[in-house]
Amino acid sequence: MSTVEQIIKNEPVEDVVSVFALFRTASALDRMYGCFRQEAILNGELVKAYNLLFKEGVLMSDENGKTVKGPNWKAPDFFIEKRYV
Repeated sequence: MSTVEQIIKNEPVEDVVSVFALFRTASALDRMYGCFRQEAILNGELVKAYNLLFKEGVLMSDENGKTVKGPNWKAPDFFIEKRYV
């Protein structure tokens, strides 16, 4: 099992999106979840998490439309603990 697959399958959607959205496009996130956790797409969880993170200021777009850390961004535990390194 790849590291990305482990993260997608084991971590909350909000935590995964808060990190991966910084260097992957929304369509790439959709493909990742489509491969490893399709139910998150089918029940709308991925889209809800993505929109919520922007609404809460965890993520934001810069002047070029790139997703960047928002003022309320906090590294999720799996990232801090380096669980998958």
